Amino acid sequence: MNRAIRHVGVVAGLLVFALLLNVTASYLLRNNSLNNNPANQRVLQAQFAQPRGTILAGNTPIAQSVPASGDFPYLRTYANGPMYAPVTGFYSYMYGRNKLEQAYNAALTGSADPRVIQQLINSLTGQPGGVASLQTTINPAAQQAAWKALQGKQGAVVALDYTTGAILAYVSTPSYDPAQLSSGDLAATQTAWTTLNADPAAPMADRAGREIYPPGSTFKLVTAAAALEAGWTPDTMVDSPAQLTLPGTNTQLTNDSNCGGDQISLQQALQVSCNTAFANIGLTIGQDALAAQAAKFGFGKPFGGDVNSAVSSFPTGLDQSQTALSAIGQYDVTASPLQMAVVAASIANDGKAMQPYFVSQVVGADLNVISTHSPVSNGRAVSATTAAELQQMMQSVVANGTGKRAQVPGLTIGGKTGTAQSDKVRAPYAWFAGYAVEPHVAVCVFVANAGTNEDQTGGATAAPIFRQVVQALK
Repeated sequence: MNRAIRHVGVVAGLLVFALLLNVTASYLLRNNSLNNNPANQRVLQAQFAQPRGTILAGNTPIAQSVPASGDFPYLRTYANGPMYAPVTGFYSYMYGRNKLEQAYNAALTGSADPRVIQQLINSLTGQPGGVASLQTTINPAAQQAAWKALQGKQGAVVALDYTTGAILAYVSTPSYDPAQLSSGDLAATQTAWTTLNADPAAPMADRAGREIYPPGSTFKLVTAAAALEAGWTPDTMVDSPAQLTLPGTNTQLTNDSNCGGDQISLQQALQVSCNTAFANIGLTIGQDALAAQAAKFGFGKPFGGDVNSAVSSFPTGLDQSQTALSAIGQYDVTASPLQMAVVAASIANDGKAMQPYFVSQVVGADLNVISTHSPVSNGRAVSATTAAELQQMMQSVVANGTGKRAQVPGLTIGGKTGTAQSDKVRAPYAWFAGYAVEPHVAVCVFVANAGTNEDQTGGATAAPIFRQVVQALK
């Protein structure tokens, strides 16, 4: 009898121990995810009853909590809210949060203390942890220059330090003020949410990283890279007829200008952005080489880190006609401005692709640094030799080709223009993706609606915006 009782006692003890172990493990492993779930109403009430960490660009707070009266003792305010909205995101009692407000919610609320014991004490005593602040990589001068240059336009600018991946400017226009959604007046918040989402101009869309578009001739950088990696040189000659009948169709592909002859070098083809030459390059090296090269630049997968971006894509299962169009950035090729900035950055960085990131440091309430971002490599996009050849070719585009309006006196500039026809009704998309050697920055400019078809080209519309952003970083 005693033996049976002992067995029952042991089993019961083991069950209690397993339960305690499960509860403890659940707390330690799931605590942060549960606390940072926007649907957790209990945590939501607690978070809105206390201040939240500051987000900074340079020395300027661009998102911070201030004391308030009414139902909420603190409210979130945003300096230059529309300009920084794609970076900070919003923090709303009714609609949750996004961008950095979401990605670093644990740090901003103080629930990400790396000391597990301290987290446990805070939880048991009901005391909040020390809120942390975020030091972003954004350069306020570059952000302001991009914002000013895009006024009245629908578009985006992304600037990267190509040696580290640090995002120096990240602008999307038109934009919105996140303060409209963080108001203590919930009725006004609801009205603002409804109005913003109904606006046909889509001010809450993140055109810099969360939207994808046909990249047009900026994709010729990828095609040129694939050709060089396959053994071509900048001097390799390629057929460049005035018009090319796409294989298997009666469709004629034409050029926007005289390419310089019926056969030109690869460098000349990039310099004048010759469509028929690059279509022939695509037909020669094939869709597999194009797809593989695009993947090395980051197409087909997220970048990772604290940048929640859309995935750019290169189509599969192409026929010859579709391959030719894809080689010039048309058909179903899609890319975000962030993606094309990464392409230019990887070339400028001698072929090494770096992971883009927004936050350089997380700083505790006691001003001690909790964490510092170390640059992360996303692999090699092209060889150092290919990168050097592409750099020289891109510099030729700016010095003598379609990108002349990107020139900055005293600086070495390389780039590629792009003009992508999105449909037969609207004006084309204008692109420019390029880099400056000093300061070491890569910039992509995307403009969706700058003007008439004649004005809406990468060289006329996007390149001057590139120049203004680079000048702000000098």
